[in-house]
This record gives sequence, structure tokens and C-alpha cells, in this order.
Amino acid sequence: MTEFSRLAQSLWAKKRSDDGQRLWLPLIVHLKDCENTINWLFNHWLSEGQRQQLSEVTSEEDIQRLVKFLGFTHDIGKATPVFQTKPAYNGDHQLDQLLIEQLMQNGFRDLASLNLSSARESPHALAGEAILESFGVNPTVGAIIGGHHGKTASASPKRQIKDYTANYYQNDNQPDLQMAWQQVQRELVAYGLHTAGYQTTAEIPTLNQPEAVILTGLLIMADWLASSEYLNENPDKPLFPLVTTMQSATDINLQARFRDAITTWQSDDEWVPAPLDRNRDPYQVRFGFHARPVQAAITNALEATTDPGMAIVEAPMGLGKTEIALIAVEQLARTTGRDGVYMGLPTQATTNAMFARVNDWLERVADEQSARLSIKLMHGKAQFNQMYKRLPNASNVNSTDEHDGAVTVNSWFGGKKSILTKFTVGTIDNLLLMGLKQKHLFLRHLGFSGKVVVIDEVHAYDAYMNKYLLRAIEWLGAYHVPVVVLSATLPKIKRNQLLKAYIKGKYGRRYHQILKVAPTGWEDTQAYPLLSMLDGPDIKQLTNFEGQSDQAALTLEVQRNNQDDQELIMRLLKQLREGGIAGIIVNTVKRAQDLAALIPADVPLMVLHSAFLAPDRAQQEMKLQAAIGKHGERPAKLVVIGTQVLEQSLDIDLDVLYTDIAPMDLILQRAGRLHRHQMIKRPRRFQRPQLNIMGIKGFGDYGDGNEAVYGKYLLMKTDHFLKNQIKLPDDISTLVQQVYDLATDIQVPGIKAAAEEFSTKLKAEQQKAQVFQICEPQLKHGQSIHGWLDREHRDIATDQQASAAVRDIQETLEVILIQHMNHDDFLLDGRRLDEVAPAEIAQQTLRLPVAVTPNITKAINQLEDLTRPYHARWQDDIWLRGVLVLPLDQKLTAEFGKWRLSYSSQLGLSYSKEE
Repeated sequence: MTEFSRLAQSLWAKKRSDDGQRLWLPLIVHLKDCENTINWLFNHWLSEGQRQQLSEVTSEEDIQRLVKFLGFTHDIGKATPVFQTKPAYNGDHQLDQLLIEQLMQNGFRDLASLNLSSARESPHALAGEAILESFGVNPTVGAIIGGHHGKTASASPKRQIKDYTANYYQNDNQPDLQMAWQQVQRELVAYGLHTAGYQTTAEIPTLNQPEAVILTGLLIMADWLASSEYLNENPDKPLFPLVTTMQSATDINLQARFRDAITTWQSDDEWVPAPLDRNRDPYQVRFGFHARPVQAAITNALEATTDPGMAIVEAPMGLGKTEIALIAVEQLARTTGRDGVYMGLPTQATTNAMFARVNDWLERVADEQSARLSIKLMHGKAQFNQMYKRLPNASNVNSTDEHDGAVTVNSWFGGKKSILTKFTVGTIDNLLLMGLKQKHLFLRHLGFSGKVVVIDEVHAYDAYMNKYLLRAIEWLGAYHVPVVVLSATLPKIKRNQLLKAYIKGKYGRRYHQILKVAPTGWEDTQAYPLLSMLDGPDIKQLTNFEGQSDQAALTLEVQRNNQDDQELIMRLLKQLREGGIAGIIVNTVKRAQDLAALIPADVPLMVLHSAFLAPDRAQQEMKLQAAIGKHGERPAKLVVIGTQVLEQSLDIDLDVLYTDIAPMDLILQRAGRLHRHQMIKRPRRFQRPQLNIMGIKGFGDYGDGNEAVYGKYLLMKTDHFLKNQIKLPDDISTLVQQVYDLATDIQVPGIKAAAEEFSTKLKAEQQKAQVFQICEPQLKHGQSIHGWLDREHRDIATDQQASAAVRDIQETLEVILIQHMNHDDFLLDGRRLDEVAPAEIAQQTLRLPVAVTPNITKAINQLEDLTRPYHARWQDDIWLRGVLVLPLDQKLTAEFGKWRLSYSSQLGLSYSKEE
């Protein structure tokens, strides 16, 4: 470190006190740590596809130089008096004084009494940008330095140094005081240029916006890693620790420090997708069964692409779309240089079910490659998923056996770093959040840009969520990320929106001029199954599948049912006299509970919806799969009652189904649970699948509850086009297109008013979604990331607020339910609270209904009062800090405001107004 002046060596980057020991990190050490780290991440962590895209802006050699320059200069804003005189966070004035004296001894004068009046105007990230641009660094690169703490400035800070000169040079007009700061800043810029391989700042390339976003994310990641003293706070696993104030920069072996840190941190192996063996069936290799004709045809079509972009697979429920997607992941990752996957699903229930399947696939991949590959389950209750909890931590896996493949969890990739895990399965929120203005969004874009993205059940997202989805798709297109979309019931308008959004993101607004090949009538095709794919600028479709009849056709008998609840249950029980599995899917939790309460105690019953404690819901899901899943031990008789969670991705089989009226695609999804599994011996009266539609009081009258959930327009069109017999899969596309095609409105009597209301609401939802959205990718050369995250409205700080924002739902409160009786506290399963581990207590959560908490602030105050007896015990616990508690009485009930709440492990949380 002797190449640096005494001025540079005396600057600090970090400082803190620990058990009486005073620690610091010289600025030049941290700059070199970050330079080494980002250079390593670029060469060894980024996917080949990401590196290739970055290189296309200028050249591979030049982007390598830029990466090193960014790493070294990222914190140059700390080489300023405004930063160097900042006090320590813990108020250790002696440490502050010690480092000030060191600065003055090495050439910075008169710092002891410095008081800067506008110190807050020059945070070090912004100051770094201003300094670099003052030396001629172009704004597209300067903005990366300014944004490396999560958010860029609105514009280039051209007047920063002029307006706040003392923040940069100690004094507004005394050259003798300014000189040392100007000299050290010049020295650090010159060193950054030299170590990167530049002669002058004029050689630094001008970037495009998508590439600048990726580089900002990479710099944030590198800075966070280079700022980590220990791996996961474990003092036995040092990364880049601070040193005592007795040590200087010259005492630190930077190369050894970096080498040891990366060796400790790097717990995962790189996934190198292998080419498909043309002599072997990939489905047999991966899943143990031979490919169906549709699966084989889609896999062959994707294998023939040279520049794959988006692939949309429309195929019947139960055909094996998940397996198609996982084989496609391997194909597309290899073709496009990606090294991970994101699988997005609508709900936590569907995500949990999919996680098990993706984990099985990844185990085979890891074993085949003898690699350790880390996976992340990304939803709010991931820590309670038993399979996920059983996976070993990446840093604890014994790496002495080079041939031992393993699937692990890498704990370093937590919080906002979660999406950086190479293999991720999560709720769709994680993808939708690509379009939400939120601090550190760069990290999310960095994580997604290196993966193959799979979107399952894409039909399940409403108009508001769809706006976020399309914006995310545009950015995935800008990053050339391959996207696989799966649906059994996709309206053609949404199919076309998805394809056009991807092309627009990849090629810009004038994509129409670039399109070369597109099949005649591709926008209106109702072929089914159907593969629509982008190969470069070409749109291709596969509509003919030889032997597709390998999946037996199913004819559903459809009846409209307008009985009251008592009559409905009596009819159902009569049908089940000889046994059978009946499903009832309704549109609200309250209705599910009301119907469940009518089932006699001697009839086996399972209920599934969102108002269960997390452990109870997980147990219900497992019991359901064990009973009527693909390999379940089927009971003689069972009634399953649930909400929309039953319609998505759960591989269960019913003999007869009753469902509330819903839009056509959702009814077909629900009907996909009927006679789903072959080779099942069914009761005599259920030899043919029966679909009963409830809630149709008359044409155009579907009850306030159903119309509140889905709106009258789609329900009227569904009612009109729903036939008395449905043939699956042949009728699926036709029925869905009839309902969602605006041109068919003229066939539906009396729909004009409902159509106008639907159109008005649709436009309002789309406009509302734009409030918090980032802009579409700007592909014009030299477009910076300045203002990328600017917002006029409140910041979104928590994950819960972010999820509510992209789903357009009211923010709700999560509480821990406990039972308080006889002056003691228990979990609802009867265990005493003080005898249960905090991690288990933290599982006892559910969300209160929106109706119960119309005033969030008032509800929080009430719950904080109820939580106060537990606060002192829990405030220092990592699991229980900040939680809210709702105590229930001996009968598992509670009064909360105007409401009476009660809980049962069979029915979940129910509520009614107090009389």
C-alpha cells in the first residue's frame, strides 16, 4: 500500500467500538476490497449471458476495465471532510477524536473544530458521483456511483461541489485548506484509472440504461460483500473485518485478505447446463417417465431456436407443463448463457407444492454435475416450510468429497439479496416487484437478469397485477432473459400482450419494424395445445401435435345449481352415500366456513383457505395431498371445501365439484381437479365427472359477494357461453376466448352497462398501477439511470407494503394467536408458551381480515396494548421482536373492536359483528 500518499492512507471508510476495542478500516483498503470483489463477481459469479450483454455495449475488455474502476472509486465520496468528520454511530467520541488527529497529523489541517452547516446535502454516494463527474467521468457511469446505496439522484449533480464547496474541500474559499482534499481526490481517481487500465476519464464508455442497472446491482452486491466482516455474523468465518486503530493500511496483505474472504464466502458451485442427449429421452432421465407427444414436440421446438426469448405453453391441466418448463430451463439456460432459474407462482400454497418438485429436479441436476447448488424459497412463510428447513446450509456442507452433489440453502443470500440465489421458487410478487419503485431495486434486476424465468398459472393475475407483470416482462426482454410462461386457460389478448411486451423490451418501441416472421393469424389462433415462442425477432407457433390424444378427453356434465346452502349440503351428502370425493370451491373464506359448518361431524371433511395459522394450513395442504394427491391413499369418502387456493397448481383429484360462479378460465381451472388422475376406481354414480355451478340466481344476478370479487361483466359472459357439456381439453381455448374477446359482447344480451363498468374499472386499475411503477427500459444509447426510482408518493419500506402495492390489496396485519387462560399463556395446540422455542411461537401467525382492521393505525394501537405483556420477554429475540399478539380466551375467541373473532384448527379464523 506504499503507492498511496500519507493523505490517502489516513482516510477511514468504517469505524466502530466493540467491547472497549476501537476498530477502523482505512478507506484505501475498503476501495481495494471492493475492486477485487466486483472483479471476481464479474468473472466468476455473473452468468455468461449477463457478461455478454454488458460487453456488447463496448467490448469485453473495456467492460472489465470499467468494473474495476467502479469497484475502486465507489466510495471516493468518503474522501471528503463532510464524511471524515462524521461521528461514530455508537457515539464513541474518543474514536472520532483519534481518527481526526490521525488525519491532521498526515496533512489535513484544522479539522478538530470543523462544523459544516450543510453536511446532510452531500451524502457520500452523491459526493462520489459529483467528484467523478468533475474529473470528466460521463453521467451514465457517475450515476452508478451515486446509486450504489440503492437509489440514484434525480439528475446529474452538476452544482454539488459549487453549491457545497466546504463539504468537499473543507472551506469555501481558502485554497491552503482545500488543497489537501483536492490532492487526495485527484490521487484516488488517478489510481482508479490506472489500476483499471485507463489513461484518462475520456476512455470510460457511455452506457445504456439496462446495462447500467445491472452494473449498479453488481456494485451494490460487491460493496455489501466487501463490507461484511464475517460470514453470517459468525466470528469464526472472517470475510473483510475491521482492524484495530493500532494497525494501518500497510499492515494489511490485501491479496491474502481477499483470497481468504472469497474462499470462505463461496459455498456454491456454478451450474453448467449440459446439452440434451439426443439418444435419450430427457423426461425419462429427469423424471422417470417417457415424454408425452406434446412434451416431446415442445422440447424439440425449443431446441431448434437460436435466440430464444419468450415461450408460452398453453396446454391442458395435468399434461405435465411443469416438466416441460424444467426441461426448457436446461435448454434455454445453455443457449442463452444463464446459470439459474426463477419459478413464480400465484400463492404460497402453490409455491410450496412447486418447491418440492423443483427441489427434486435440482437434486438430480446437482448429483449429475457433482455440484453444490443453492435454492431459495421466496415467500413470507418460507422459514416454516419443512422441506426447506431440512436442507443443509451451504457453508456447513462437507466439501471434501468432490463427487458429492447437494442442494443447499446459502444464508448469505437473505433479505434483499434473496433473489441473487441462483435457484429460486417464489410467489409471483417477487417478479412483479421488478416494476415497483423501491430502494435497492437494482439488486432484484441483477438477480433476475442471470436466470431463466418461469411464470406458472399466468392467467391468475388481474388487470392491476398484469400491468406490473408486463413491465417486468419488458425489462426481462431488455436483459434478453429467456421466459417460459405456462397456462391451461390463457386469453389470447393476454398471450399477445406478453409477447409484445417482451419484444418491446428487447428491441424498443419500434419493434414492429424489426419483426421478420410471424404466422398468419398468430394473434387470433385458438389452437390447443399451443406453443408461441420468440426466436430473435421472429414469432413462431406450434399448433399441431401428433399423438396429442395421449391425454384422454374428458366430458363434463355441467349443471347450474341455485339451492340454498342447507339444500346444497343435503344434496351433496345424498350423492356421497356410496362414497366419493367431493369438492366445493367458493369465492370467499366466510362462505367456505359457513358451508363447512353444515357438514355433519361423521362425514370426513377438509377445509383449505388463507385464514389458518401457518402450521395448520401447511398441515392441511399435506393431508390433502396425502389423501387425494397423485400418489395419495384415497379415502372412501371425503368433502373438500376451499377458496381459490384449490384451483391453482394443486395436483388433487375430485369425483364431483361444486363451484361458485367465476370467470370462465377459473371455472375451467377448478374443473381441472375433476377426474384428474387415471386408473382410479370411482363410485358408480361418479363414473362421469360432474361440475355444478352455484350462485346463478338468474342471468345477470350472481349475488353481491360473487360480483364484488369478479365483477358482473365476466360473470355474465361466462354464464352465457357456459354449455351443459364441456369437453376437456378440446373446449378450453374456445370457451376462454369467447369470454375475454370484446368482439363477442354483441352475442350477450343486456351486457352493455356491465361492459362499460368493466372498461372504466379496467382503465382505472391500469392507471393506478402506474403510480409506483418504474418506466419501461430506455434503449437509447447514453440514457442514464438518473431519476429511475424517483416517486412523488410515499416510499414503500416493508416487504408487506411492497406485496400489497403490486397486488393492489389493502395492507393487513399479521398477528400471533395464543390462548390466555388461568393467568397463563399457551399455544393453540395446548403447549405452554414459556416451554416453546421462539421459532415455533413465530409460526403461529395469520393475517386478520381486512374487514376487521379498516383503520390500520387504530388496529395496531389496540394490538400493541394486547402485546405489551410479552414485549419485555420478546424484544431482544430475532424471531419475536416487533410481532403483534392477539390473545384468545378459553373458547378460542376474542373481542376486537366491534368484532368477535374465533379460531378452530378445522375452519380457521372466523369473525362476526358483536351485537
